[in-house]
Amino acid sequence: MTSSLTGNEWPSLRVDEWEPTRQALHMWTQIVGKVRLAHAPLVNHWWQVPLYVSSRGLSTSSIPVDTRVFDMEFDFIDHILSVRVSDGGADSMDLRDKSVAQFYDEMLAMLGRLGVAVRISTRPNEVDPAIPFAEDQRTGYDPAAAGAFWRQLVQADRVINQFRSRFAGKVSPVHFFWGSFDLACSRFSGRLAPRHPGGAPNCGDWVMVEGYSHELSSCGFWPGGGDEGAFYSYVYPEPDGYADFTGRPDGAFYDTALRQYLLPYETARAAPDPDQCVLDFLEFTYGAAADLAGWDRKALEIDPNRWPNRFGYSPPEA
Repeated sequence: MTSSLTGNEWPSLRVDEWEPTRQALHMWTQIVGKVRLAHAPLVNHWWQVPLYVSSRGLSTSSIPVDTRVFDMEFDFIDHILSVRVSDGGADSMDLRDKSVAQFYDEMLAMLGRLGVAVRISTRPNEVDPAIPFAEDQRTGYDPAAAGAFWRQLVQADRVINQFRSRFAGKVSPVHFFWGSFDLACSRFSGRLAPRHPGGAPNCGDWVMVEGYSHELSSCGFWPGGGDEGAFYSYVYPEPDGYADFTGRPDGAFYDTALRQYLLPYETARAAPDPDQCVLDFLEFTYGAAADLAGWDRKALEIDPNRWPNRFGYSPPEA
C-alpha cells in the first residue's frame, strides 16, 4: 500500500492496494452501524443509521439506550474503536490484528461490560457473499491505509457540506452509509417517487423502498469506481436525457452500468483546485437532474453567504 499527501491534504490511495483493509472496515462499520440501527428510532430514508466523519475517524453520534446515550467511534489516528456512555462509562479496543469475527466478539463483549444490551442481525447487507460476522475470519487491517481513507473522507465531507449549504429544501446530512460503504448527501424535490424496485444483494427490497420514497438527487464519495475511488452523483427517478446532458466537467463521465455520473478521485486530487473541481461536478450533475425533472430551483436553492458580517460570521472571499 502506498499513501502520499499533496500539499492540500488530498491523499493518494489506490483501491487495489488496500482491498483487505477495505473489506475489513466495510464489515466492521456494518457491525457498528447495526448497533445504532438496533437502538435508534426510525427516521425517514434510514437517516438514523449512518456514521459521520469526525476529527479522528467515523462516529455514530449519540445513540439512545434505556435512559442513557452512548456513542462509538472508529479512531483512525490511534486505531481503536472507542465507546463512551453518558453515565461515565468508557472502553476501547485495538483495531490492529483483528479478524471480522474477533472484532464482532470483542465489540459485543465491550458493550456488555458497559451495560449496553445489543441484539443485531448477524449477517452483512448489500454484499455477496454475506458471511456471518461470527464466522468471518478475514483479516488485513493496515493502519496507514485506514488513515489515508479517513483523510479522503475528511476532504470529501468538507466539500460536500459546502455543496449541501446551497440548498434550502429538504436535504440529508452528509453521512456514511455502512451498507454501501460510501459517503452520501441527498437533495429532494419535495415530490413522491415511484416505488423503488430494490434488488440490492442480501438486502430486503423494503429497505430501498424506504430510502427512495421521494424524488432525489444524490451525491457522495465511494472508495471504488476509479483507481483511487470516485465522487458520484445520480438521480431517482432518472429523467430522460440525464446521461447525455451537455456541459459535463472535464474528467466526469456517465457509467451506464451504475446509472450514475462519476468523477475519479485522482482527477480531483490532481486538479489545480480540487475543491472547485468537485463542486463543479456536483453542481453540474444536480443541475442536470433538477432541470430535466422540473424542480422548482428558485424555491429550493439558497445563497450560503446571505448573512455576511452578522452574528460574527464572515464568508470566505469570492
